[in-house]
Amino acid sequence: MKILYHHRIASKDGQFVHIEELTNALKRRGHEIIMVGPGMVESDGFGSEGGLVSRLKRYVPGMLYELMELAYSLHAYLKLRRAVKEHKPDCLYERYNLYLLSGVWLKKSFGLPMLLEVNAPLFNERKKYNGIALPRLARWSERTAWRNASAVLPVTEVLANMVEQAGVERERILVIHNGICEERFKDTGTDDEIRTKLGLQNKLVLGFTGFVREWHRLERVVSLLKCGQDGRQRHLLLVGDGPARKQIEDRARELGVEDSVTITGVIDRENVSSYVSCFDIALQPDVVEYASPLKLFEYLALGRAIVAPDTANIREILAHEYSALLFDPKQKDSFLEAVTRLLNDPGLREKIGQGARHTITEKRFTWDANAARVEARFQSLMTQKSEG
Repeated sequence: MKILYHHRIASKDGQFVHIEELTNALKRRGHEIIMVGPGMVESDGFGSEGGLVSRLKRYVPGMLYELMELAYSLHAYLKLRRAVKEHKPDCLYERYNLYLLSGVWLKKSFGLPMLLEVNAPLFNERKKYNGIALPRLARWSERTAWRNASAVLPVTEVLANMVEQAGVERERILVIHNGICEERFKDTGTDDEIRTKLGLQNKLVLGFTGFVREWHRLERVVSLLKCGQDGRQRHLLLVGDGPARKQIEDRARELGVEDSVTITGVIDRENVSSYVSCFDIALQPDVVEYASPLKLFEYLALGRAIVAPDTANIREILAHEYSALLFDPKQKDSFLEAVTRLLNDPGLREKIGQGARHTITEKRFTWDANAARVEARFQSLMTQKSEG
């Protein structure tokens, strides 16, 4: 198939990873991808925030910025029209964004089967965290995009329920969780070179990857870094960066364990697996209620012993005492109790690590499997179109 892939991502982060991994998997299945999206993504370094777009968000008044977002849909629609006329694609795959209606306009204009990938209910998310200047217009744009796609692909069942409540028939919803690239995240054991480089030999390593924010409350873990019952030194390894970095470093200095904390800063994603392989315990201290965190799949693939919140979206991925220790996020000390239990029980760490490895295969949490699901839904839509 020729698949026209459209997105509005202007930052080279986890969103970019999703786009690249899925399109690469589709290519491996023999499909041609015609990409339409902001050109800056290809040139920016990993971890960038999108340059011009990021500055506009900071300095342009909210109402004007949102109208500019909607106006971008017309610009994108014209680019998509040119791509259709030049390449004659069989179908359209779009990554949903608020105020982005160009995909559904193109679907109506050319009759292309359209899959809409939804990673978050962006109207609710932006209203909660950043505010929405034009709420009625924003909500309308979201529901219009969701309801007019041929099928909607949310990343969790929790999000699927939100899409259904917005008026999309359940038979047009297909949940596709995030996944891993098996080649990149093969479990080959600990990377001794990285352990030596970071001074982690013989240490019990608590790890986290990604952008650490205040609501993760990772500074709580610092209190566990003194030697445990077995006399083994403990270490916190954060592979990434973020606004909560200072809180963690300040807490470590306060407790006199600053030498037991390493924060790498942004690491090229080609090297992330080498750092994660050094974790004895992988931490997911909090989670957005509808998310499918990319880091969890990487932890699973590398057989790490995971601690994560016992929430509906996480239970779609992990099983308590099989592939993770799940804690009650409503209980104040539940997270630290789960981490402490794993710190003190090497047998449990090994058991959960094995369950984590098996989960990737059992639940087919790979980009190749996701590409097969996308392909099957497109083929079904194309068959319906030809028979109709």
